[in-house]
Amino acid sequence: MPDSFCVYVIECNYYVIMRFETDTITDMDLQDLIKEFPIFSPLSENEISRLTSNSRIKVFKKNRYVFRPGDDCHYLYFLIDGTIKVGCSSTDGREVIKTILHPRALFGEESLFGHQVFNDFAKVISSEVTLLVIRVDEFRNLMATNIDLNFNIFNLIGKKLKKTENRLESLIFNDARTRIINFIKENAKNFGRQVGFEMLLKHSLTQQDIANYTGTSRQTVTSVLNDLKKSNQIYFKRKSILIRDMATLS
Repeated sequence: MPDSFCVYVIECNYYVIMRFETDTITDMDLQDLIKEFPIFSPLSENEISRLTSNSRIKVFKKNRYVFRPGDDCHYLYFLIDGTIKVGCSSTDGREVIKTILHPRALFGEESLFGHQVFNDFAKVISSEVTLLVIRVDEFRNLMATNIDLNFNIFNLIGKKLKKTENRLESLIFNDARTRIINFIKENAKNFGRQVGFEMLLKHSLTQQDIANYTGTSRQTVTSVLNDLKKSNQIYFKRKSILIRDMATLS
């Protein structure tokens, strides 16, 4: 986030709203943030200016909900910084994580397709997240006049559907150990950092989060991680996993 941003933080229900001093936040700051998202690359300067007038920045603290099931769908959310999990809960409180979001992700897109309320929750799992929040009615207006923006949106949603399809196949065909290892590999590949011949994955997930995402139990996740550590394939701490060799991790 630009250094010139000066904020007041105000508690409001189950989220924290970041508000900017009027003499420090400018339309240019918001326009620069919007341009950081590849999905907006087809927009002209005039279109970005229109979008800016219907956008705002919010910050949510750890364990806060961006939205819950039953909340009204009035906004689209673009993740600037931090990590969010999106999922649902059963009547007995069991949680299923459908996706884990990292910076530059779009979520809440069901509001584009006529949904009046959210069916899932979106919850912060990092220390905090910063979001660009855009009114869905203005976004629909832009989609109506910009074909390339439509293409970017549907391409993104198509990739999400493909990822969901792959996860479903994994749940059906792979055992628990394979699902957990594949989860580690996928996240290391996308968000890890090469350290010599090793790969370091820093994350904000609990072992229960990993279990809820892979359709396993926390005890199974603990067992698999400990087994991989014992065989010197990984070394892990609470918020990081060091993979000795991505090619041989199994």
